[in-house]
Amino acid sequence: MQAPAVNRSVLVLLAGAAWSIVGLVLIGVAVNWLVSSGGSIIVPLLIGAVAGFLVYYYGFSRLARTNLIRIAELSPAKSKVCVFAFQAWRSYLIIMVMMLLGFTLRHLPIPRLWLAPVYLAIGLGLVLSSGLYYARLQ
Repeated sequence: MQAPAVNRSVLVLLAGAAWSIVGLVLIGVAVNWLVSSGGSIIVPLLIGAVAGFLVYYYGFSRLARTNLIRIAELSPAKSKVCVFAFQAWRSYLIIMVMMLLGFTLRHLPIPRLWLAPVYLAIGLGLVLSSGLYYARLQ
């Protein structure tokens, strides 16, 4: 059986969309927690936003650039590559670990007001980094 194959530009679009969707979901969860906390949300919001820019600049933007290079270099003799190659196999493992960590954090007795900046930072970092994928499409 042959793997489903697409042009590299589709992989770039899929990667950007995946990062955007996950990032927006995390931001939505964080904002919901902040709003429903009943307390002052200014400080946790600022902490999450500043941390999000740092996560973007020092972490996810570098990962996105590396991923873009990897996609460009996939099977140079072929015009189409496997649709699941929009992330490296190693990244799928990292995603599973991050999901497990998120699940664990949500089920620990940690106030949501403290978790919200973490979710906001990761979500914002993902959304900002997804722009690097979209920029490559132009």
